Amino acid sequence: MSPEFTLYDQTGKVPAPARRWIAECARKCFDIMNLVGSIRVCVLDDAAMGDLHRRSLGIPETTDVLTFDLLEPSEKRPRDPTCLQFGSEPLGIDTDIYVCLDEAARHSDLGGYPVERELLLYVLHGVLHCLGYDDHSDEGWEAMHRKEDEILTAIGVGPVFRNPDQV
Repeated sequence: MSPEFTLYDQTGKVPAPARRWIAECARKCFDIMNLVGSIRVCVLDDAAMGDLHRRSLGIPETTDVLTFDLLEPSEKRPRDPTCLQFGSEPLGIDTDIYVCLDEAARHSDLGGYPVERELLLYVLHGVLHCLGYDDHSDEGWEAMHRKEDEILTAIGVGPVFRNPDQV
């Protein structure tokens, strides 16, 4: 049973078929991960994402994804993602994820693929953050992007992440 999933497009620029595709693929990802709960995603532009980034983390610039894990401390999982066995015990989640359409467009243009693939990657990235993945160390970065590729390949999308050093 997938978590409740809602996708809001605050920009008004993501076409309905792309929104449906993202939602369908996200649900497949969540099924593989055996997630239960609620995931809300809001698509923002650079200006709105930059403002949220500044207000939430004090960084006055846009970013690709901001994730707000809303589980109560008593409900949180161990923060070591290597302990997670997707598909076994259901994993609870309650999160608000903000993704930046302009950032996604820049990356998808460089990669030569549709922007909705990049937005899907951002959704999955945000969910993995809630599950304890952290890309702020070299080891964590590798583990997180390897897991993204694994899940996206399992649902038939294939790897999306592009290492900025290889662009």
